[in-house]
Amino acid sequence: MADVELVKKMLRAVLQANKGGVSLSRLQSEYKELTGDQIPHKQMGHNNLDALLETMPSVVRMERNRSGEMMCFPSLANETTHIAKVVARQRSSKKTGRPHLVNTQMRVKPAAPLVLNAKPQTSLRQPNHRGRGGGRGGGGGRGAGHGDFRQTRDMKDGQSEGKTGVHPNKILSPGKGKPYNPQQVQSRIKEVLGKYSNGFWVSKLPQIYRELYKQDLPTEAIKDLETWTHICTVEKTCSSNPSELLLYPAKDKAVTNLNPSSTTAPTQSSNSPTNKPLQSPAQQRPSSTHLTRSSSHPPQSPTLSSSSSPSPPSSPTPLSPDLKVKLEELLIKYSNGLWAHALPKLFQDTYKTKLPGHVLENLHLLSDFCTIDYPMPDNPKRAILYRRKLKLRQELGRRLSNHAVPSLQIPKEEYPSVLVVEATNTNGVILRYIGEGYSQAQESMEDEMREFYGLNQSSPTPLSAPLSGQLVAVRAEEEEEILRAQVCEVLADKVKVYYVDHGFSEVISKAKVFDLQEKFFKLPFQATKCKLAGLEPFCQDPGVLKKFETMASGRILLAEILERGQIPLVVLYDTSQDDDVNINAACMKALQDKTLASPLQVNSAYMNVTVSSVCSDGTVYCQLPSRGLAKLNEILEKIETYFHSQVTSEFLVSRPFCGKRCLARYKSKWSRVEITNLHGSRVLDILFIDVGVQASVEVFELREIPPPFLRDLMAIPPQAVKCCLADLAVSVGSWTPEAVQWLREKVLNITDCSMKVKYSIFTLFNLSHGGNMDVYVSVACHPGHFVLQPWRDMYKLVVLMGEMILYYNKTEEKPLNIEKNQIYAAKVENSWHRVLVKGVLTNGLVSVYELDYGKHELVSCTQLRPLIKEFRQLPFQGITAQLAGVKPRQWSEEASIVFRNHVEKKPLVAQLEAIQEATNPWDRKLTVFLVDTSQEERDIWVHDIMAEFADELTNES
Repeated sequence: MADVELVKKMLRAVLQANKGGVSLSRLQSEYKELTGDQIPHKQMGHNNLDALLETMPSVVRMERNRSGEMMCFPSLANETTHIAKVVARQRSSKKTGRPHLVNTQMRVKPAAPLVLNAKPQTSLRQPNHRGRGGGRGGGGGRGAGHGDFRQTRDMKDGQSEGKTGVHPNKILSPGKGKPYNPQQVQSRIKEVLGKYSNGFWVSKLPQIYRELYKQDLPTEAIKDLETWTHICTVEKTCSSNPSELLLYPAKDKAVTNLNPSSTTAPTQSSNSPTNKPLQSPAQQRPSSTHLTRSSSHPPQSPTLSSSSSPSPPSSPTPLSPDLKVKLEELLIKYSNGLWAHALPKLFQDTYKTKLPGHVLENLHLLSDFCTIDYPMPDNPKRAILYRRKLKLRQELGRRLSNHAVPSLQIPKEEYPSVLVVEATNTNGVILRYIGEGYSQAQESMEDEMREFYGLNQSSPTPLSAPLSGQLVAVRAEEEEEILRAQVCEVLADKVKVYYVDHGFSEVISKAKVFDLQEKFFKLPFQATKCKLAGLEPFCQDPGVLKKFETMASGRILLAEILERGQIPLVVLYDTSQDDDVNINAACMKALQDKTLASPLQVNSAYMNVTVSSVCSDGTVYCQLPSRGLAKLNEILEKIETYFHSQVTSEFLVSRPFCGKRCLARYKSKWSRVEITNLHGSRVLDILFIDVGVQASVEVFELREIPPPFLRDLMAIPPQAVKCCLADLAVSVGSWTPEAVQWLREKVLNITDCSMKVKYSIFTLFNLSHGGNMDVYVSVACHPGHFVLQPWRDMYKLVVLMGEMILYYNKTEEKPLNIEKNQIYAAKVENSWHRVLVKGVLTNGLVSVYELDYGKHELVSCTQLRPLIKEFRQLPFQGITAQLAGVKPRQWSEEASIVFRNHVEKKPLVAQLEAIQEATNPWDRKLTVFLVDTSQEERDIWVHDIMAEFADELTNES
């Protein structure tokens, strides 16, 4: 029995962190993220989560939002604030169905146990603060070290600096305006800088000062630092936080005399805006002083003697202009930084020439176009190089219809929720951001517009002569809503308008067009665009767009923002299923030519099979001779030659993300890989999709697929076929290391193996994610549970059952020791079926499950026979499934009847969305869309019917 008080305590913690409300599905995922377990509602005696939460009014308050989704709020006696409801309004007569609200919380997947998350100087952290990034991604998941790292950093920074409770970047001082002795403070600071010649954070100065001199550093002295150019040099970082300053010893007079143009000390306030970074002290000091910074390690302890960084030669050979250009070109490709030790090999691979040896020994030679970071101060050879950047000014607004409309700002969080409207081009997907300041602000504005433009006598009159390009208020055709729009075209008595907050166009009567009042210009237009990463070359491919329409249109998804530009570059994720689905990667698979897939036929034998990988759980990856494999090898050979002839940095991977397809070296040859996880911005996990091998690499080891070969390579499905040995369990811990090693020694990389396929879920269905197949629904309980039979093999089942009747009707009954969870032949209503025993009752009856039809039956134990090998060859035909496109829920009896009437005992088309694997074939479960294609005029998607039916029931309740 679960600990009720502990569950309540954990629920309170989750709800307090989401005072604006959290959906039931997200509550479940956040609880699991916090505790490692699901909310144990069944162990606590409740059939569903709703029922459990209703018994905890002191912990949680539940109410439905406007879309009918149940939301949970912390139950606080003094909480009187209005709870904002996330609602997405989709108003287009051209759209079918309605938006699907889904879980907008990505699942965290464990990263490698040791991950270096060194950050560029644009986000340098306080010394003494160490961060650890959690990995996200894999299987449709997304990269870590992006949003998570900053979140962890902010939390830890806020809790540091002793008991003061002050943010570490704020200066701690005895009081403002207090008089002090400047000469004494200057001499002490000079002494401190003598100990720390490589510099340190200004925010650490009060602490060091207090430890050395047993006095607090005066506040006014902090403000005067920038004017004491004879004592110290203050440098701003590229961080957006103006209080993050670095302190260095004063410039040498010798250098000052040689370079008069740089003698002026920076006198700007740290808060004053600047579009030009201050000159680095590393450039101002002589080359014998080597700049050392640490983004994740503390500075030298005041009690220890300081050790300076190694000094370069007194007169190193300066870099040639051509070499500088090439090095800067490499750094441009790696905006998140490049390890210095990777530079020689990367330079050799890219430009087919060696990097001069003195460059790594004299990194300060790069300082005019490069910032050098030492995340491990005790190892100066482990440096990270960043290209210097200038801050760009952002556009503040735009003017339409003589009124200023602010530009829509991309949400600050890295994974905002978005409602996808439509896409005729993946480089311009129309979407809307969901949340406070976006959809919530839009709802408030439209509520105000509804009141202002109401149907009462004092409401404004329609515009007599609307102009093209004019911003107007429009009474929508479908419902009495007032929306902002822009006039696209003026017709005789109608007007074509574009709804600037909803992202679609409509032709309406002029009588519904009104002048837009100035107060409704304050909110930025909410309909915006994004670009799907990785799909740029295929942005208008019909297969890609069809797949995107099926998986994303009208849904609320999670967007990972890779680049923040006028049209941001994103990866979209559907988090409504058990596993996150990477929409970009799924759309990319629509380019595959299924005729090039590895051939698989049940009971077929294959020669010359290569076992390419053996996993620790006993899973085996094989390559079968096929057209696809031959074509793949031919293209990869051409790519080897192509890369040898190219001298360019064009093919370096500068923007890695989960699901991206690219190239990496496998056994000294380029091979196709998919990025499965990111650890920070430089280390990532990959899967060699044609051999089934996983690896962790640095980003500079990857290459883009050259454009001449891109489409051909994308058309070839992965050639690694995942298999397991027949009659042997496959699970973590079921194979000992010795057994795995023995198998690897016997079969790995042997090219003349033979293989016979006993059973394959993919052979049975002959499709991958998004593929279609003809099915027959033999049993339908509700959208969460029904049973499919593949239509093309139904005749085989009929033949098999005929054979079983002939065989078993001739055999005599023999004593049989019936065991639970074993397979038998059973006679049910004059026919013999292949069954799984679910239970043995004391009255001689046996509960069985028909493996080919999905029905549960009670039969006499005398009606069971052993299932001989001959009748085990055909894969079991009953496959359990659930309906895609609808949110899992407790379906009412009325809803179940509607579903049953639409699908049971009917031939339909199934489109595969996901496969839930299991050791036993009868435990596998598919998630599919069901389509009734029996009507000539249109196809009926069953999930649309059930979604509308569920919403109607919700509204009625």
